[in-house]
Amino acid sequence: MTRTGVYPGTFDPITLGHMDIIRRGAHLVDRLVIGVTTNPSKSPMFSIDERMAMVRREVKDCGDGKIKVVSFDSLLMDFAEREGAAMILRGLRAVADFEYEYQMAGMNQQLNDRIETVFLMADVSLQPIASRLVKEIAVYGGDIHKFVTPAVAAEVKQRVEETGRKGS
Repeated sequence: MTRTGVYPGTFDPITLGHMDIIRRGAHLVDRLVIGVTTNPSKSPMFSIDERMAMVRREVKDCGDGKIKVVSFDSLLMDFAEREGAAMILRGLRAVADFEYEYQMAGMNQQLNDRIETVFLMADVSLQPIASRLVKEIAVYGGDIHKFVTPAVAAEVKQRVEETGRKGS
């Protein structure tokens, strides 16, 4: 029997924190599905197709071929069920994450109690990283190389230059 895990997120952009959870999560399952989704409460810097390409490129050397990247636009538990997942992987950085994730895990359990939520604590050095903050730093001309790979940093910088706007 293959144990499948789903790691969902907007990945706008994918950060070193995300990569840490992906690498560690891949050791817990036989198959890891990274679900790239939209979030109606967020204004993405990159389209879903751009984020999918970015995530695929960044994870191509992780997980010995057991990582699959797909998009979804549905309830997480419906997506996880379709993928045959036994677990949802979620990364935690701080107490604020825990409160939100704890509530989400409870709601998800009510929707489907056959799929467990597994929390992985972010590496201490990566705990402050959030995609939202990475974008904000980039928009104001700050250096984001400590938070993302060089390829992602270049894409973010290019997008900021293309849009030429602050605060988006």
